[in-house]
Amino acid sequence: MKKTALITGASRGIGKSIADTLAKEGYDLVLICQNNLSLLEKNALSYKDNFGICSYCYKGDISDFSFLSQVEKELTSQGVFVNTIINNAGISHVGLLNDMSIEQWQKIINVNLSSLFYTSKLFTPEMIRKKEGHIVNITSMWGQRGASCEVCYSASKGGVDAFTKALAKELAPSNIYVNAISCGVVNTDMMNVFSEEDKEALAEEIPFGRFCEPEEVALAVKNLLSNTYMTGQIIGLDGGYF
Repeated sequence: MKKTALITGASRGIGKSIADTLAKEGYDLVLICQNNLSLLEKNALSYKDNFGICSYCYKGDISDFSFLSQVEKELTSQGVFVNTIINNAGISHVGLLNDMSIEQWQKIINVNLSSLFYTSKLFTPEMIRKKEGHIVNITSMWGQRGASCEVCYSASKGGVDAFTKALAKELAPSNIYVNAISCGVVNTDMMNVFSEEDKEALAEEIPFGRFCEPEEVALAVKNLLSNTYMTGQIIGLDGGYF
């Protein structure tokens, strides 16, 4: 059966690298981004030309259930069966907890955690019916360790880890795998809030002496999708940081 992967946050960074990798593997793609639909469509055309796959592009807010519900309805009407979900999109906030607004807290929790509930609720019923599927959640080492001045981000990613483990138990009888990649410091735009000096100091703390590249996260996702027994696991990809 043709494999179709839904990827959130697919226009750049980790999401773009995952899309590139899965396109090469012959997956059809459902690409979702917050802002840059034209970039998604450009990437989709490249995937079609180079790999002969179909891509479905959507721009919207994944913290809005009604948006994702509309995506699911449109895909279903076209006979598209999503059997792979990559919950990649995420946002961060660096600052003291007491300086955060209620709106900032709720936004991070909704994008980083609630969106996993939404995609799972919408797309797993058909996976369960057909008894096949993979879910890979992109999480962070800070979900297990906690980061000062990133309390909300850490809390949301800790929730992702627990969500992953619990849902894996629920879906395993239906032959659906649920795992997570727990990233360390990845070389993406999210790091732009830090100065070059701060980034150099952070890299020195990592045993490999460098940040993870988005392509390395994509390779880890690809490897997870080929497994036939592993589920409920939080796979560390932090260069030996923890």
